[in-house]
Order: sequence, then C-alpha cells, then structure tokens
Amino acid sequence: MKLAVALSLFATASAFTVPMQQPSAATRSITAATSKTATTTRSSKTALQMAKQTPHGGKLVNLMTDDVDAAVAKCSAEVQLTPRQLCDVELIMNGGFSPLTGFMDEATYKNVVENMELPDSGLVFGLPVVFDTDSEDLQPGQTVLLKDGDRPIATVEFTDKFSPDKPLECLKCYGTASIEHPGALMVATERGQYYMGGKVTGLNVPVRDFPCKSPEEVRATLPDDKDVVAFQCRNPVHRAHYELFTRALDDPLVGEGGVVLVHPTCGPTQADDIPGDVRYKTYVVLKEETHNDRTRWEYLPYSMHMAGPREAIQHMMIRKNFGCTHFIIGRDMAGSKSSVTGEDFYGAYDAQDFAKENAERLGVTPVPSLNLVYTEEDGYVTADEAEERGLSTKKLSGTKFRKMLRSGEDIPEWFAFKSVVQVLRENS
Repeated sequence: MKLAVALSLFATASAFTVPMQQPSAATRSITAATSKTATTTRSSKTALQMAKQTPHGGKLVNLMTDDVDAAVAKCSAEVQLTPRQLCDVELIMNGGFSPLTGFMDEATYKNVVENMELPDSGLVFGLPVVFDTDSEDLQPGQTVLLKDGDRPIATVEFTDKFSPDKPLECLKCYGTASIEHPGALMVATERGQYYMGGKVTGLNVPVRDFPCKSPEEVRATLPDDKDVVAFQCRNPVHRAHYELFTRALDDPLVGEGGVVLVHPTCGPTQADDIPGDVRYKTYVVLKEETHNDRTRWEYLPYSMHMAGPREAIQHMMIRKNFGCTHFIIGRDMAGSKSSVTGEDFYGAYDAQDFAKENAERLGVTPVPSLNLVYTEEDGYVTADEAEERGLSTKKLSGTKFRKMLRSGEDIPEWFAFKSVVQVLRENS
C-alpha cells in the first residue's frame, strides 16, 4: 500500500511539484497557505511558566498522569510507536506542542495543512501532528496503549479515522509532492494509509541516550527577565556555528543580558545525517570545552521533516513553549535537496523571510544568522566585511570534511573543535 501511495505521489509530481530551477517557488506555495494575521503579546510570568515568554496559546500543556495503572486499565489494545511517533507523543504530553492535547483530528489536520493555523483559535501551527497507521482494527472510540518496547509511554482515546490527501499535504507543507524531497518520501513510504485523531494521556517519559527536559523543566532554568535566543541544529556544532550563536547575543534585536539556548534535535532526520546519539555526544564534549554562563544546552526529541519555511515556523513555536523569545534563522534552514538532481527545494533566505512574515502572530522574534567566513587575518568575520577589506578567506566543504574525517587527516581547528572531531571518529 505504501508503495502505491509513493507511486501516486510520484505520478502527481507534474501537477504538484514546483520546478526545481525555481527553488523559492516552493515558498510561494507555502506562503499561500497563510492569510490571517494576529497579534501575540507576552504576559508576566506565572509559577508554571518561569521564563519571560508566554507559552503558545497562553498555557503550557502537561498531560502526564499520576495514576498510570488506571490509565492503562482503560486500554483495549496496544501499539508499538515508531521513532517519529515517539517524538511526537513526547512533545504532545510534555507541552512542547502546546496547545495540542492530542493527535490532530481531520478538521484540525486540514486547517493546519491548508492554512497553517489551528481551527477556532487561529493560532499559527507550522506542520500537522498526526498518528498514522495501516491497521484496520484500530477504530474511533477505542483507548489504546502506546508503547516503546516494553515501556508504556501514553494512552490515546481515538476520536476519528480518516484517509489523508497526502499529495496536498506534501505540496502545502513541503512546497512539493515529489518523492525526491525527504519529507514527501517519508509521508509516502513511512506513514500509514490512515491518520487518527485523539486525546493523549502521558504515562512515562521515553528512555533515551540523551536527556530531554520538558518545557516546564527548561523554563525553570531560564532567566525570567531576559531574552532567550534559541539555536536549532541537527548536526554537530562546528566553529562557524559556535561563532554564529554566541554573536547573536550582540544583535540589536536582543535585549541586554540575553542568553542562548542551544537546543539541537536528536530524533530522526534525513537518512544521511549523523545518528542522534552520536550528535548528542558531540554536544556534551563541546558544552564542557566552551563553558559559558550565557550559553545553555538542552535537547529536543523532535523528528525533522526538512520542510524549510514551514518547519522554521514549527521550530519557533516549539521553542516559544520552551521559553524562548528569539530564534536564530540560518541560511536554508531545514532545507533539503532533490535526491535525484541535487538541486535545492528552497531558496537560501526563504525560511528567514517566511519567519519575519509570521513573527508577530507567532510572538517570537527571528534573528537572522550572520553569514560568517574564516579569514587568515582576523578569524571569523562577516562575508561582507571580508570582501570590503580584501581579507583572505579559507573554506572547507562538507564533502571534503567528511573525507578528511574518514581518512584520519588533521582537520583545521578553525573549522571544527578537536573534541567534536574525536567523538565523530570514535563513532564512525
């Protein structure tokens, strides 16, 4: 069945897919999904919120129950969660996806896909959060136990079951229905033929190789009177990344005394990305090597969609729930390339532009990332400054870096931290 869906998506590519030679056209399709505007204002802290930023929708959701046995007793069936579903369940039950209290029903799913907002409230929401299945046995009205191996994670009271329009979902969310896009490929070949909505009750936090604090726990560690700038990444942090997020605190958009929350995603991502547990190990050693009171490190159990502009909105919304007031938007954030031609699906600044358009209604301030280059004379400076002053720049491509990593060659410290390189080699 999934193969048939994949072939269907591929067959509809000519009707849905934006031409690859026009990378920013994908964003035009995405932008068309948003038409309403709203203003989100910040309120003073509460004991629960702790941090300066107000949760999305005004209240931080916490669906964890104290009576696990009673919740399990209501279940008539059990389901093993996929790695992606496990991430989604955790963020639903701990409030990372606030104001959601469960998997989206059909009406909510359609509104998020087509309008990028929740029905009734009109709150912006970047991507749909769905429970997918191929099971004919699962039906609305059932309460089902969701497990990760032997560990009970949550229960879900299913309210509806529907067949999604996957080509439309991909076109609206990813800007293309071509299975050359990793997100569209995931929807076509990994997700089941049915989606089901339902209310979630949290039982236990998943056991992971990396600790993932809840929004409430992270907020308790953040200053309640300072700006908090989130930095999202899905790869090991190298020198340019470090310079980028530490210098973001000097941006005029950020208030005095602000802090950076480095908040990498450690869940499933593209097939050729470094595994989450290895990424986590690189973050641990880098945190120790670069200890700085204005830099905080936490980890997010989120599965990447590589959805470019729409995913930038999703990340901003999630970090808002974790207490962040600002969000660094890098060049080609959450971007992806065609698996066939290697062409980019999005323009380099599409995500930044889309974030700026939606910043007010989301209530998070985007901070454009600096385009930094390394120079022999002055280390890292902006590309514009290097050109203006005629400085000598050095470059090392990702392909060359990976080749040097495999062969054991010395990797220049201006490009990568020694501690990070060591972890990558030990786990290659």
